[in-house]
Amino acid sequence: MLRAGVSTRPRKEYGQHFLRDPNILEVIGRLAELGPDDVVLEIGPGEGVLTRYLAERVRRVHAIEIDRALEPALSGLADNVDVVFGDALRIELPPDATKLVANLPYNVATPLVVESLDGLPNVRLWCVMVQREVADRLFAGPGSKDYGAVSVLVQLAAERTGFHPVSRWVFQPPPNVDSALVAFRRKELPADFGHVKQVVTAAFAHRRKTLPNSLALAGLVPRERAAEALVAIAQPADVRAEVLGPEDFVALTKALQ
Repeated sequence: MLRAGVSTRPRKEYGQHFLRDPNILEVIGRLAELGPDDVVLEIGPGEGVLTRYLAERVRRVHAIEIDRALEPALSGLADNVDVVFGDALRIELPPDATKLVANLPYNVATPLVVESLDGLPNVRLWCVMVQREVADRLFAGPGSKDYGAVSVLVQLAAERTGFHPVSRWVFQPPPNVDSALVAFRRKELPADFGHVKQVVTAAFAHRRKTLPNSLALAGLVPRERAAEALVAIAQPADVRAEVLGPEDFVALTKALQ
């Protein structure tokens, strides 16, 4: 079993599942395309198994950990590792990070990925371990059951470069679900991505309702205005959000303005 020098029991409230299989580290290194000039952001380092692996291969590692009980396990790391204790969704993340490489805590994986798309503009590549259902959702296509707001936003910001299913047995404790490593590389964000994000989030807030009704319920625009904008981009006025592709939402945002 691969462990850091100090063993700590994972805490369920933080969605912690510590890596214990050394073989998965080489897969992460390959998908993350690690290089000596990289500045890596790692969220949820746990006992520091991945942190130590990264530190040997990149210029700097910023590790963000919410659980103060892990402080002994994360002490004495290499000089090129900065450990900050705090909630990654609430604190300012390092703006110099060029890659996000992490075994993300299950309960915050999706919002962390979404917020990093425009919140960390210097990140050029992501390699994240997430639940398999989250991994499937990131690059799901329109009309599929997994397609949603996160699918649209991630695909507008990045293209997938790697995927590797991961057994639950590489973790301690083993989670009740399988996981996957997903790697994706940044592409140019659409203009006015902030407004696009608002429209996408509102559009999928009520999946069973038509898109104009969803936007109206979110208080974004009146239903009639949303219907007119859909017709203007050659979409039916009563369409549901899951029918539109990522680029359709960019066009819809422009039409609404």
